[in-house]
Amino acid sequence: MAKSVLKTILRIRKRDGRVVSFEQEKISLAIRRVFQAVGQGKNGRVPKLSEQVFLELENGFAGKTPSVEDVQDVVERVLIKNGFDKAAKAYILYRRKRSEIRDAKKFFGVADDLKLTVNAVSVLEKRYLQKDGEGHVVETPSQMFRRVAKAVAAAETSYVTKGEGKGIEEEFYQMMANLEFLPNSPTMMNAGTKMGQLSACFVLPVVDSISGIFDSVKHMAEIHRSGGGTGFAFSHLRPKGDMVNSTQGVASGPVSFMRVFDTATDVVKQGGRRRGANMGILRVDHPDIMEFITAKAQENFLSNFNISVAITDDFMKKIDKNEEYPLVNPRSGKIVKKLRAGDVFDLITTMAWTTGDPGVVFIDEINRYNPTPKLGTIESTNPCGEEPLLSYESCNLGSINLAKMIRNSDVDWTSLKTVVKRAVRFLDDVIDVNRYPLPQVAKVTKGNRKIGLGVMGFADLLIRLGIPYNSDEALRIGEKIMKFISEESIAASIELAKTRGKFPNFTGSIWDNRGYKEIRNATLTTIAPTGTISIIASCSSGIEPLFAISFVRNVLEGTKLLEVNPEFEDIARERGFFSEELMMEIARRGSVQNLKEVPNDLRQLFVTAHDISPEWHVRMQAIFQKPVENAVSKTVNLPFESTIEDVKKIYLSAYKLKCKGVTIYRYGSKKEQVLNLGSTVMGKESGATLEYVSAEPEYSGGCPDPTCNLY
Repeated sequence: MAKSVLKTILRIRKRDGRVVSFEQEKISLAIRRVFQAVGQGKNGRVPKLSEQVFLELENGFAGKTPSVEDVQDVVERVLIKNGFDKAAKAYILYRRKRSEIRDAKKFFGVADDLKLTVNAVSVLEKRYLQKDGEGHVVETPSQMFRRVAKAVAAAETSYVTKGEGKGIEEEFYQMMANLEFLPNSPTMMNAGTKMGQLSACFVLPVVDSISGIFDSVKHMAEIHRSGGGTGFAFSHLRPKGDMVNSTQGVASGPVSFMRVFDTATDVVKQGGRRRGANMGILRVDHPDIMEFITAKAQENFLSNFNISVAITDDFMKKIDKNEEYPLVNPRSGKIVKKLRAGDVFDLITTMAWTTGDPGVVFIDEINRYNPTPKLGTIESTNPCGEEPLLSYESCNLGSINLAKMIRNSDVDWTSLKTVVKRAVRFLDDVIDVNRYPLPQVAKVTKGNRKIGLGVMGFADLLIRLGIPYNSDEALRIGEKIMKFISEESIAASIELAKTRGKFPNFTGSIWDNRGYKEIRNATLTTIAPTGTISIIASCSSGIEPLFAISFVRNVLEGTKLLEVNPEFEDIARERGFFSEELMMEIARRGSVQNLKEVPNDLRQLFVTAHDISPEWHVRMQAIFQKPVENAVSKTVNLPFESTIEDVKKIYLSAYKLKCKGVTIYRYGSKKEQVLNLGSTVMGKESGATLEYVSAEPEYSGGCPDPTCNLY
């Protein structure tokens, strides 16, 4: 580091007008980085150049307070004066890019005090930051995290002293502001507001009566209004054409009533900030199963639903032999028909290949791990499938950013343990301060106190460790990390139970049967899709691989920004093959495979979802499912040319590997997608139209269907 020569300049004026201490080492760091960016990272001239910058500042601003721009002007002049034209150009371009980013953020009316990405600011402005009556943003990102931390830590007043509670609030704030952990969207939207509903996931019953069905529609509307998503099992509804004794008429069946729920969802936008989302599940032995499987063959039909078939062990056993299995009328309990399991399975996989729906949930596997079996059977999940819940049960989720859990080229286990402990406490506090939309939901939720702690940024972690996603080493590190998180979550929950008490429905639970004396929460871990929260954290979604290396982000209508994976850009600069032209070429492809300009080892490391064969998607999901108590949201992304046979293999493999469900998405199987490969026109070259991989503002990876990316 350069020898300090600044004697009279002790302060610097930031762009927001604040005057802070002058940190001289930042100048040396900036110069070092610019040399690294042009492939001269080991240049020994950095200290000498830094001293020249210090001397110019001393001569030009003696006794004054320079601005950030003043200092950067001096750095630029020193680089040019010493003949480092290439480095100077890189520095000038960097300043220009940062200026464009600041201007873009100003457009959204957000004072970004955490230096987030443009797209993060866009998402925050649209969904999360509080606004006044005229729609103007009235809080900064750090103020949002402070609001959430304060509201959630209010639960601590029942358990600790006031002074201890303030310390815990600060811990909550720091882990969010540092982007180490973020809770699900409703918590960030509603904590500390009049709405106060903080959970993302709900399951509601649908009973076999007109009044019961429309009670569920009404309850769904209340939940959607508060920002939550809902799951339903329609398996109790009598089949189409069945007798209705009260009117001497005939029933219209589950699919018909699902349309009512779908229409209501269209009308009630979630929290006024996002479209509603539902999961619709029907047992494979329901008489209307064939209509259900083909329900989404019509484009835009049930557009607010993901649908999944609840598949039983008995059905899976009959597939290979193509044996018949019975369809049972849920009203009478009588067998009304028999179908061949293989034929039904063929239809499920054909429709999934064609439209992306239905997915499957392995309902018996789910109930083998039902933590409170005495309270009833689990029949449905939340909209993205990661949270199996009882009727009238809710769950709040949060995810640890694994991209932040690295130190010295290894997993930072100490930091990870600390964040797990704080996150479990945070999510448990949410249960206490939550304002539940229905008294039934409050009762079941507080009785079981389920939480769902998961991860995001897993693909980023692998890249920083130099491990390809589609490798045995990736499976090994994934299993080790999730096992560690699970064990530390259990330990944290047991510790909380010592002072707060075990969850009320503990007796007869799976924990009680395993010999535990106490634990605070009936479930602790979940892998959620982390759509917008991973955009805020600027990391990869959940446990998904990267969806593109370089692509165009549609930030606003008519406004498109080129995004390059920051790890790839840094490595490309360090190894001397970075160029804007190459980044644009990658953006046309989305992938670096078959690009000779990219070294082979980096092609292996920087694989995208479509570069990875289906078996690796399923194996990764299964590895994470092993220690996870709830379920795993993971999309097996398939290229357009994939076959129906590929889908069959995926579903069979997922069952064999003991996943609790599985979802596939074949690219192009829906007209409306939030990821498009080569669909955005950016410019023209020699009269030819250039097309680029493009993503919508809230897409961070996983399923390119909009309904899959609401959490």
